[in-house]
Amino acid sequence: MKKIYGITLDTSGRCIHYDLIEDVIANKCYYCKKYYACHLCHNQQENHEFYPWPIVQDLTDKVVLCGVCHHEMTYAEYTSFENCPNCEHAFNLNCRKHKHLYFT
Repeated sequence: MKKIYGITLDTSGRCIHYDLIEDVIANKCYYCKKYYACHLCHNQQENHEFYPWPIVQDLTDKVVLCGVCHHEMTYAEYTSFENCPNCEHAFNLNCRKHKHLYFT
């Protein structure tokens, strides 16, 4: 099972910054390759800024993790669904407004 890092996480990967029922996505930092609940948690716990994943590099890279079932997804898979394709838990669609923070 992949680990989700963050501050004050619950069992589904929600953190102190984002804690709505749909906030279950963790994104992988390109620099350290760790899944974090959010960029704010990452930047408070690491000695480098969250580095977005270059999605044009390799579309088969697993870069998004569902905090409920720990299903890893590619960028394309994540953006194709409103729910986890494995456990069907709803995603927070507002997270897509932060695309520039997590993907380049």
